[in-house]
Amino acid sequence: MLGGSVYIALIRFVVSLVGVIMLYSILSESRFSTRRTVLYYSCFTVVMTAISCLWYVVDQPLYVRIGPHTMYLGFTIFAFLLSEGSVWVKIYKLVFVFYLMTVYIVGAIEISVFFFGHSIWADMIMRVLLLSLFAFLLEKYMRKDMEGFGDYVERETDRVSVITMIICSLFGIGYIMNPSLNRHMNFSRVFQIVTNFLLIGTLQFLVFRFYLRVVKEKEYERENQLIQMNNRLLERQLETLKESVETSRRIRHDVRHHIAVIAEYTRRDQGKELLRYLKEYEEEIEQGIPEVICANTAVNNILAAYTARARNEGIQVTLDVEVGNDVMVPSLDLVTILANAYENAIYACMEVKKNPDGRKCFIKLMLKIRRSKLIITCRNTCRIEAEFKDGEPKSEFTGGIGVSSIIRAAEKYHGECDFKNEQGVFVFRLIMNTEQMRAVKK
Repeated sequence: MLGGSVYIALIRFVVSLVGVIMLYSILSESRFSTRRTVLYYSCFTVVMTAISCLWYVVDQPLYVRIGPHTMYLGFTIFAFLLSEGSVWVKIYKLVFVFYLMTVYIVGAIEISVFFFGHSIWADMIMRVLLLSLFAFLLEKYMRKDMEGFGDYVERETDRVSVITMIICSLFGIGYIMNPSLNRHMNFSRVFQIVTNFLLIGTLQFLVFRFYLRVVKEKEYERENQLIQMNNRLLERQLETLKESVETSRRIRHDVRHHIAVIAEYTRRDQGKELLRYLKEYEEEIEQGIPEVICANTAVNNILAAYTARARNEGIQVTLDVEVGNDVMVPSLDLVTILANAYENAIYACMEVKKNPDGRKCFIKLMLKIRRSKLIITCRNTCRIEAEFKDGEPKSEFTGGIGVSSIIRAAEKYHGECDFKNEQGVFVFRLIMNTEQMRAVKK
């Protein structure tokens, strides 16, 4: 500490606190609007500044020892209440911000001591400059990547590695900020501080880059799954189209024979026999016409293709679909959800057929809009011993088809979905608010 009056301490504290709030706001997303968030942080800064100044006047030695840590603990609790995300994501972001705070506070003090003769004003100017530099770098190079990193930490990362990284960073910060070690500044002490900064910074950088690389690989995997799904869908539609073409050719080829038969029935005045023959002919024609499931073209095509495949495999299919072309979900996202769900259901039924246990394989799919909510449920036969991880079926249970693609498509429109195994019946449920879908599309 460079000392100074209560006014100097006030300025230092305000600069440091505002800096922490600014850096954390860049990396995190608030639960409230921008206006309310600024108001809450402003009130918090005023209250903490008043408490800090009063404490500094009443008991300066005690404040120097534990005051800053106590105040930043209060900021941690306040930031938890205002920001979104899981606990581990918030902790990691706070630790990273506190590390940056340590760098610009200690760095400014060292620069003031060694180059400006313990100048208090040089210390504060350097804090502002370093803070501005960090804010610029975070905004330009890390904010967008941190969003993907936070999503990966929240959903898929190993908790042990995150906890280890957090503990190492906290130990390093505590060592540097220990007031008893800052009383005798020399080259050895500066070397220790620089080394500690570099080690912690390198750890943060390497872990961040590693997890970011994993995030990108996961994205590539999801895109690959989507491409594979599209290929399978095209194959199913092509098979259905070929069957329809063959049926149409056969009907056209036989139409002259049917005309001759109808003429013969008419010539002999056999009306009842003619009606019976025409009914049989109508049924034969209808067998070659693609099934119409609903008015939505995209949904109809995807369901018709997979329903034909399922029935060819001896799976009983029951559909309850009531959607039109006015559904707010884009066709690509809706097809992604339905195709993955249907493909997983067929795969689960085929796995049961490999080890027959007397159970009948079935798929029951429901898709409706009720009270501004899009509801999708799918129930199908599955293995009784199917396992789940974090509320999601394991990839070996779904054949590697992207359950994650369903989840991401649902989250895109603030929807919710869940999966469970009810004693050999797999249940998938999804619900999305169409009003929120309209807001996303706008």
